Amino acid sequence: MFSATASHSAGLQVGCELVIFDCDGVLIDSEVISARTLIRQLGLVGVNVDFAHVQRHFLGRSWSKVAAEIRQTHGLDLTTDFEGNYRSELLKAYETELKTMPGVERVLGGLAVPFCAATSSSPARVRRSLEISALASFFGDRVFTASQVEHGKPAPDLFLLAARSMGVTPDRCLVIEDSLAGIAAARAAGMEVWCFAGGSHFQPTLFHGDPAFDGITTFDKWDQFFQMAPGLGRGEWGSSGS
Repeated sequence: MFSATASHSAGLQVGCELVIFDCDGVLIDSEVISARTLIRQLGLVGVNVDFAHVQRHFLGRSWSKVAAEIRQTHGLDLTTDFEGNYRSELLKAYETELKTMPGVERVLGGLAVPFCAATSSSPARVRRSLEISALASFFGDRVFTASQVEHGKPAPDLFLLAARSMGVTPDRCLVIEDSLAGIAAARAAGMEVWCFAGGSHFQPTLFHGDPAFDGITTFDKWDQFFQMAPGLGRGEWGSSGS
Protein backbone atom coordinates (compact mmCIF):
# COMPACT_ATOMS: atom_id res chain seq x y z
CA MET A 1 0.00 0.00 0.00
CA PHE A 2 1.24 3.47 -0.84
CA SER A 3 0.44 6.74 0.85
CA ALA A 4 1.53 10.34 0.67
CA THR A 5 3.57 11.97 3.38
CA ALA A 6 1.63 14.61 5.29
CA SER A 7 4.21 17.31 4.60
CA HIS A 8 4.18 16.68 0.85
CA SER A 9 0.40 16.70 0.69
CA ALA A 10 -0.06 19.80 2.82
CA GLY A 11 2.28 21.89 0.66
CA LEU A 12 0.28 21.28 -2.47
CA GLN A 13 -3.07 22.56 -1.25
CA VAL A 14 -2.00 26.17 -0.85
CA GLY A 15 -3.03 27.87 -4.07
CA CYS A 16 -4.16 24.76 -5.97
CA GLU A 17 -6.81 25.94 -8.45
CA LEU A 18 -7.19 22.97 -10.80
CA VAL A 19 -6.99 19.18 -10.58
CA ILE A 20 -6.18 17.45 -13.87
CA PHE A 21 -7.03 13.75 -14.04
CA ASP A 22 -5.58 11.28 -16.47
CA CYS A 23 -8.35 8.90 -17.55
CA ASP A 24 -7.14 5.35 -18.21
CA GLY A 25 -5.78 3.77 -15.07
CA VAL A 26 -6.87 6.73 -12.93
CA LEU A 27 -10.60 7.31 -13.42
CA ILE A 28 -11.29 3.93 -14.98
CA ASP A 29 -9.63 0.53 -14.56
CA SER A 30 -8.94 0.08 -18.25
CA GLU A 31 -5.22 -0.45 -18.75
CA VAL A 32 -5.27 -4.25 -18.37
CA ILE A 33 -8.01 -4.44 -21.00
CA SER A 34 -6.07 -2.12 -23.33
CA ALA A 35 -2.80 -4.00 -22.86
CA ARG A 36 -4.39 -7.40 -23.44
CA THR A 37 -6.07 -6.15 -26.61
CA LEU A 38 -2.92 -4.53 -27.97
CA ILE A 39 -0.77 -7.58 -27.20
CA ARG A 40 -3.23 -9.80 -29.05
CA GLN A 41 -3.46 -7.51 -32.09
CA LEU A 42 0.31 -7.10 -32.29
CA GLY A 43 0.75 -10.86 -32.13
CA LEU A 44 -1.43 -11.21 -35.23
CA VAL A 45 1.11 -9.18 -37.21
CA GLY A 46 4.15 -10.94 -35.78
CA VAL A 47 5.09 -8.52 -32.99
CA ASN A 48 5.33 -10.37 -29.69
CA VAL A 49 5.47 -8.26 -26.52
CA ASP A 50 4.48 -8.91 -22.92
CA PHE A 51 2.61 -6.83 -20.38
CA ALA A 52 5.80 -5.47 -18.80
CA HIS A 53 6.90 -4.14 -22.19
CA VAL A 54 3.51 -2.53 -22.77
CA GLN A 55 3.57 -0.86 -19.36
CA ARG A 56 7.08 0.45 -19.78
CA HIS A 57 6.85 1.66 -23.39
CA PHE A 58 3.17 2.26 -24.23
CA LEU A 59 1.29 3.10 -21.04
CA GLY A 60 0.01 6.66 -21.01
CA ARG A 61 1.18 7.43 -24.54
CA SER A 62 -0.78 8.48 -27.60
CA TRP A 63 -1.35 6.11 -30.51
CA SER A 64 1.22 7.98 -32.63
CA LYS A 65 3.84 7.38 -29.92
CA VAL A 66 2.95 3.68 -29.73
CA ALA A 67 3.13 3.33 -33.52
CA ALA A 68 6.49 5.12 -33.59
CA GLU A 69 7.88 2.76 -30.94
CA ILE A 70 6.73 -0.29 -32.91
CA ARG A 71 8.29 1.14 -36.06
CA GLN A 72 11.60 1.85 -34.36
CA THR A 73 11.88 -1.35 -32.34
CA HIS A 74 10.27 -3.89 -34.66
CA GLY A 75 10.58 -2.29 -38.11
CA LEU A 76 6.84 -2.48 -38.73
CA ASP A 77 4.52 0.31 -39.80
CA LEU A 78 1.11 -0.26 -38.25
CA THR A 79 -1.61 0.31 -40.83
CA THR A 80 -4.83 2.26 -40.51
CA ASP A 81 -6.65 -1.08 -40.58
CA PHE A 82 -4.58 -2.29 -37.63
CA GLU A 83 -5.46 0.79 -35.62
CA GLY A 84 -9.13 0.46 -36.53
CA ASN A 85 -9.24 -3.21 -35.55
CA TYR A 86 -7.50 -2.50 -32.26
CA ARG A 87 -9.83 0.34 -31.34
CA SER A 88 -12.92 -1.64 -32.37
CA GLU A 89 -11.94 -4.70 -30.31
CA LEU A 90 -11.02 -2.50 -27.36
CA LEU A 91 -14.32 -0.64 -27.26
CA LYS A 92 -16.19 -3.93 -27.57
CA ALA A 93 -14.33 -5.23 -24.52
CA TYR A 94 -15.04 -2.00 -22.64
CA GLU A 95 -18.78 -2.52 -23.03
CA THR A 96 -18.70 -5.58 -20.77
CA GLU A 97 -15.46 -5.30 -18.76
CA LEU A 98 -14.77 -1.64 -18.02
CA LYS A 99 -15.01 -0.59 -14.37
CA THR A 100 -14.78 2.76 -12.61
CA MET A 101 -12.02 3.09 -10.05
CA PRO A 102 -13.69 2.56 -6.65
CA GLY A 103 -14.34 5.81 -4.81
CA VAL A 104 -13.47 8.20 -7.63
CA GLU A 105 -17.07 9.47 -7.92
CA ARG A 106 -16.89 10.60 -4.29
CA VAL A 107 -13.75 12.59 -5.04
CA LEU A 108 -15.16 14.19 -8.18
CA GLY A 109 -18.37 15.10 -6.36
CA GLY A 110 -16.50 16.50 -3.37
CA LEU A 111 -13.85 18.67 -5.00
CA ALA A 112 -13.99 22.35 -4.10
CA VAL A 113 -11.78 23.37 -7.03
CA PRO A 114 -12.35 22.99 -10.79
CA PHE A 115 -11.14 19.81 -12.46
CA CYS A 116 -10.78 18.32 -15.94
CA ALA A 117 -9.39 15.26 -17.72
CA ALA A 118 -6.34 15.14 -19.99
CA THR A 119 -5.76 11.83 -21.73
CA SER A 120 -3.75 10.15 -24.47
CA SER A 121 -6.92 8.29 -25.52
CA SER A 122 -8.64 9.19 -28.76
CA PRO A 123 -11.70 11.46 -28.47
CA ALA A 124 -14.05 8.60 -29.34
CA ARG A 125 -12.46 6.24 -26.83
CA VAL A 126 -12.47 8.65 -23.91
CA ARG A 127 -16.02 9.76 -24.68
CA ARG A 128 -17.30 6.17 -24.65
CA SER A 129 -15.18 5.29 -21.63
CA LEU A 130 -16.70 8.08 -19.58
CA GLU A 131 -20.20 7.16 -20.77
CA ILE A 132 -19.83 3.49 -19.85
CA SER A 133 -18.33 4.33 -16.47
CA ALA A 134 -21.05 6.95 -15.76
CA LEU A 135 -18.42 9.66 -15.24
CA ALA A 136 -19.27 11.77 -18.29
CA SER A 137 -21.61 14.07 -16.36
CA PHE A 138 -18.78 15.06 -13.99
CA PHE A 139 -16.62 16.38 -16.83
CA GLY A 140 -18.90 17.70 -19.55
CA ASP A 141 -16.67 19.29 -22.20
CA ARG A 142 -13.70 19.59 -19.83
CA VAL A 143 -11.88 16.70 -21.49
CA PHE A 144 -8.64 17.23 -23.43
CA THR A 145 -6.98 14.63 -25.64
CA ALA A 146 -3.61 14.15 -27.32
CA SER A 147 -5.30 14.78 -30.68
CA GLN A 148 -5.41 18.47 -29.75
CA VAL A 149 -1.65 18.94 -29.40
CA GLU A 150 1.40 18.38 -31.57
CA HIS A 151 3.30 16.33 -29.02
CA GLY A 152 1.65 13.86 -26.63
CA LYS A 153 2.93 12.70 -23.26
CA PRO A 154 5.74 12.68 -22.08
CA ALA A 155 5.82 16.16 -23.64
CA PRO A 156 4.02 18.77 -21.49
CA ASP A 157 1.78 20.04 -24.32
CA LEU A 158 -1.44 18.31 -23.28
CA PHE A 159 -1.32 19.41 -19.66
CA LEU A 160 -0.40 22.95 -20.66
CA LEU A 161 -3.37 23.01 -23.03
CA ALA A 162 -5.69 21.83 -20.25
CA ALA A 163 -4.42 24.47 -17.83
CA ARG A 164 -4.60 27.24 -20.42
CA SER A 165 -8.12 26.24 -21.46
CA MET A 166 -9.23 26.22 -17.83
CA GLY A 167 -7.60 29.59 -17.18
CA VAL A 168 -5.12 28.36 -14.56
CA THR A 169 -1.33 28.73 -14.49
CA PRO A 170 0.70 25.49 -14.39
CA ASP A 171 2.07 26.11 -10.90
CA ARG A 172 -1.52 26.09 -9.57
CA CYS A 173 -2.34 22.64 -11.00
CA LEU A 174 -2.32 19.16 -9.48
CA VAL A 175 -2.10 16.27 -11.95
CA ILE A 176 -3.17 12.71 -11.06
CA GLU A 177 -1.34 10.17 -13.23
CA ASP A 178 -0.45 6.49 -13.29
CA SER A 179 2.28 6.28 -15.93
CA LEU A 180 5.87 7.40 -16.28
CA ALA A 181 4.98 9.24 -19.48
CA GLY A 182 2.23 11.15 -17.70
CA ILE A 183 4.38 11.92 -14.66
CA ALA A 184 7.19 13.18 -16.90
CA ALA A 185 4.71 15.32 -18.85
CA ALA A 186 3.28 16.91 -15.71
CA ARG A 187 6.72 17.63 -14.31
CA ALA A 188 7.82 19.15 -17.63
CA ALA A 189 4.73 21.36 -17.49
CA GLY A 190 5.79 22.66 -14.07
CA MET A 191 2.84 21.05 -12.28
CA GLU A 192 2.53 19.11 -9.04
CA VAL A 193 1.87 15.44 -9.84
CA TRP A 194 0.67 12.53 -7.73
CA CYS A 195 0.70 8.91 -8.85
CA PHE A 196 -2.45 6.83 -8.48
CA ALA A 197 -1.34 3.23 -7.99
CA GLY A 198 -4.75 1.60 -7.51
CA GLY A 199 -5.33 0.25 -11.01
CA SER A 200 -5.22 -3.51 -11.56
CA HIS A 201 -2.40 -2.96 -14.06
CA PHE A 202 -0.07 -1.11 -11.70
CA GLN A 203 3.30 -2.75 -11.04
CA PRO A 204 5.53 -0.37 -9.06
CA THR A 205 8.63 -2.51 -9.51
CA LEU A 206 8.78 -1.36 -13.14
CA PHE A 207 9.23 2.22 -11.91
CA HIS A 208 12.10 1.46 -9.54
CA GLY A 209 15.26 3.31 -10.51
CA ASP A 210 13.53 5.64 -12.96
CA PRO A 211 14.35 9.26 -12.09
CA ALA A 212 10.95 10.40 -13.37
CA PHE A 213 9.39 8.57 -10.42
CA ASP A 214 11.68 9.97 -7.73
CA GLY A 215 9.88 11.77 -4.91
CA ILE A 216 6.42 11.21 -6.34
CA THR A 217 3.53 11.23 -3.89
CA THR A 218 1.76 7.91 -4.44
CA PHE A 219 -1.58 6.53 -3.24
CA ASP A 220 -3.64 3.49 -4.18
CA LYS A 221 -7.19 4.20 -2.97
CA TRP A 222 -9.38 7.16 -3.84
CA ASP A 223 -10.70 7.08 -0.29
CA GLN A 224 -7.27 8.44 0.70
CA PHE A 225 -7.50 11.56 -1.46
CA PHE A 226 -9.24 13.95 0.91
CA GLN A 227 -7.21 12.62 3.83
CA MET A 228 -4.14 13.68 1.87
CA ALA A 229 -5.62 16.95 0.62
CA PRO A 230 -8.52 18.05 2.84
CA GLY A 231 -8.09 21.62 1.62
CA LEU A 232 -9.31 20.56 -1.82
CA GLY A 233 -12.63 19.20 -0.55
CA ARG A 234 -15.90 20.96 0.13
CA GLY A 235 -18.55 20.30 2.75
CA GLU A 236 -17.99 17.09 4.67
CA TRP A 237 -14.89 16.33 2.55
CA GLY A 238 -13.13 19.59 3.37
CA SER A 239 -10.72 20.44 6.16
CA SER A 240 -13.57 21.00 8.61
CA GLY A 241 -14.97 17.52 7.97
CA SER A 242 -14.18 14.32 9.82
